Amino acid sequence: MKSGLRPDPTIFVIFGAGGDLAWRKLVPALYNLFLDGWLPAKYQILGVGHGDMSDAGYRAHLKKGLDKVSRRGKAQKEAWNDFASRISFVSAELGEIKTYKDLAKKLSALGNEWDILPNQIFYLALPPSLVGDVIKGLAAGGLNGDRCRIVVEKPFGNDLESARALNRRLGEVFNENQIFRIDHYLGKETVQNILAFRFGNALFEPVWNRRYIDHVQITVAEDVGVEHRGHYYDKAGALRDMIQNHLLQIFCLIAMEAPVSLNDNEVRNKKVDVLRAIRPILPERVHEHAVSGQYGTGWIEGKHVKGYRSEPRVAKGSATETFAALRLFIDNWRWQDVPFYMRTGKRLPAKISEVSIQFRNVPHQTFPPAALRDWHPNRLIIAIQPEEGIFLRFQSKYPGPAMRLSPVMMQFYYRETFDVSPPDAYETLLLDVMIGDATLFMRADQAEAAWSVITPILDAWNASKPTDFPNYQAGTWGPEEAQTLIAQDGYNWMSPTYLQCQDDTATCKVSMEPMS
Repeated sequence: MKSGLRPDPTIFVIFGAGGDLAWRKLVPALYNLFLDGWLPAKYQILGVGHGDMSDAGYRAHLKKGLDKVSRRGKAQKEAWNDFASRISFVSAELGEIKTYKDLAKKLSALGNEWDILPNQIFYLALPPSLVGDVIKGLAAGGLNGDRCRIVVEKPFGNDLESARALNRRLGEVFNENQIFRIDHYLGKETVQNILAFRFGNALFEPVWNRRYIDHVQITVAEDVGVEHRGHYYDKAGALRDMIQNHLLQIFCLIAMEAPVSLNDNEVRNKKVDVLRAIRPILPERVHEHAVSGQYGTGWIEGKHVKGYRSEPRVAKGSATETFAALRLFIDNWRWQDVPFYMRTGKRLPAKISEVSIQFRNVPHQTFPPAALRDWHPNRLIIAIQPEEGIFLRFQSKYPGPAMRLSPVMMQFYYRETFDVSPPDAYETLLLDVMIGDATLFMRADQAEAAWSVITPILDAWNASKPTDFPNYQAGTWGPEEAQTLIAQDGYNWMSPTYLQCQDDTATCKVSMEPMS
């Protein structure tokens, strides 16, 4: 998040070089940083993986991924050749200490060639089962010096106990300021814009509290199923895969107190304060605060899709949840008794992420009943994806001789306002790693605090396996119990179909109607 800084010379080592993450996200992000002039003048990308792939073969493999997914489209030949000339492949066995000693010699030789001690970044694009071997190997190879940084992908542990164990293991080899626990959601422009919106405007922060805000809804919906991730997902589920990290990160940005600066530890201190202030959920009351679901067969965009239990690499009769909804409270001066609702799921009607903040009703009855026929509470929407923007609903007088209130929209729309292509989340985060700015990365205590929030729910769900799965059809907004969760407080989930944009224009129509 630091502006105007270009990294020092850097060697970027990707463990799991042949995997989907490197192919679809990491290398395209590094290439775009190269095009924008953000990579250091001296850099090297080493892909560490299985097999005997040549450097030329590895580069060709990566280019196929970049051409397919990069926000800029297919790579420019001259630029790609320049960028790729500093990519090489290292065939290695991650469980062998020799791998890391050989790697250390290679990195040292590069530093001598450059006549400088470069940053050494080790990105673990690996299954959780291999992370421990790499940490041990890096220590044995002496690859944990002051210029070394390690990036760990989610899932960061499987529960509170395993997260603590992983933190201990990392802490034995690296200092906390060398560890970057990455959550790509925090790299999204609109997520970062929450800080600017809240703390850069005197207009909103004075009403950002329990006196004026009635409740908050956070939705991260996906229309896809588990795709090729069945083996991983069946051991994780929606609560671990999405809420423990993505949704709780957004939750913290919405609820945190104002930091005195954008110093990484200052911002993360405020996030940890929020997590520690969440009202504990007692085991016997989990059912009042959490709902799980699993999709069955259904229809998505006119296409019939299979149920979760029929997906590849998913156990027959699986009790893994593909939908989760929570109601949380924060016991502090700012948010006491304001409910925060969050939901996420697979095979929902649309792919969309947003935060909906509803303000309290006006404390008077100035207008006659006839004037209030179309009245709705003030509502603020922070749209994260697929479209990005911020929208405010307020009341206006409808034209005519009679007094009649009608809701109208004030909107900020990224595509319409800024004539630039926003960077991919990984571009932002990888640049921060190279600079050494950990603001957008989880600290050890934050990761453990997030697990502490959901552990009682996981324990309760594990102790009482659902008997009604699958309990929602693909293409619907989850099980009926999710509506009951919010209806018990007198609310409805808001329909997340706010943006109706024409692809070839910047014209959008925004609606804010409750879900039917």
